Amino acid sequence: MASTSSSIVFDDIFTTDDIDKDGKKFDRVSRLYARSKNYGMTLTLDYNTELLLMANGDSFALALASSLSRDGGAPTADGEDGEDKDRDVWRPDGKGRRGLEEDYDYVMYGKVYKFDTGSSDTVTAYASFGGLLLSITGSFRHLTSVVLGDPIYVLLRK
Repeated sequence: MASTSSSIVFDDIFTTDDIDKDGKKFDRVSRLYARSKNYGMTLTLDYNTELLLMANGDSFALALASSLSRDGGAPTADGEDGEDKDRDVWRPDGKGRRGLEEDYDYVMYGKVYKFDTGSSDTVTAYASFGGLLLSITGSFRHLTSVVLGDPIYVLLRK
């Protein structure tokens, strides 16, 4: 798991089990099913196939982050709140500060919209990224920093 000073709230390495097992619904979107190597989490993720090429058996690193700031949005030396400082981490003109997105191949921004508790210590977190969905299931211990209603970034690297 990530350190407390980082904006990363979850990270692990996943291996793709299946892609579009229920059939392809959209031209440029696929749904992958994967299992993590370290924490035994299961993942379902919709992604844009024009931006990310995946195949069965591929391994990839996945991180969930509360912001793209590398320092976790901690207050600055002059006392500014980290929220304001985080405003220009990513800009399309390339003039913003370098953030976590520089280390990953595919990044989406969305919101955690549902949190289900299953059996004893198993939970499922659901997030939407403009209609592309994510669900991640596993021990609540690994998802304690994922909060219902909070914005979240998903970052993938092959």
